[in-house]
Amino acid sequence: MQPVEALIERLGVGLDAELLERALTHRSFAYEHGGLPTNERLEFLGDSVLGLVVTDSLYRTFPDLPEGQLAKLRAAVVNARTLATIGRELGIGPALRLGRGEEATGGRDKASILADTVEALIGAVFVQHGIEVASATVHRLVDTHVESSSTLGAALDWKTSLQELTAALGLGVPLYVVTEDGPDHAKTFEARVALGEELLGYGAGRSKKTAEQAAAATAYEELQSRVPHEESVVP
Repeated sequence: MQPVEALIERLGVGLDAELLERALTHRSFAYEHGGLPTNERLEFLGDSVLGLVVTDSLYRTFPDLPEGQLAKLRAAVVNARTLATIGRELGIGPALRLGRGEEATGGRDKASILADTVEALIGAVFVQHGIEVASATVHRLVDTHVESSSTLGAALDWKTSLQELTAALGLGVPLYVVTEDGPDHAKTFEARVALGEELLGYGAGRSKKTAEQAAAATAYEELQSRVPHEESVVP
């Protein structure tokens, strides 16, 4: 089975060939081929559809949670780290239309590209099939991640959890460095978190906050892996 066919089978909903092609076209490919349409407009649309569906689902599923906790749950699902995982589950990487530069630097498994393409596919489903089918598609893709996120407790705020962990271990305060890329309407942010001279975590997302949270989560897991099990610290 070809990568695109396998992707559609896992997505669970058909798309017109032209629309699907656009959803899989990264800007690097478009620029190398004379300015073809990219997936950025579909990504913009899909981001809104995803946010609406997830927010509605959380509101109905957790009627007693305050707004702040709902926001943390949503952030744990609608971020580049989780969306990249979904992208890998769908098999998006092999189906992408990438430019030579991105191809050479591992773009088919880059979290920001996979996450953006998941949103573009959701946008494409919405364009062709409307909100009901798009909503059902989002639920198929993210519901298990919503369920797992609801058990994370304090770790939903990874930056706070990381700072508590480094304090408990006497390691000082984490330092974040954030860079951004892309046009104003489709920026991506990459964050790195370090302790002293040591880089501990990396993350990417559609906002500075999301990127920092993803980097903090990676750093948190890295630090916990270094602590002997019997001495494990879980703030």
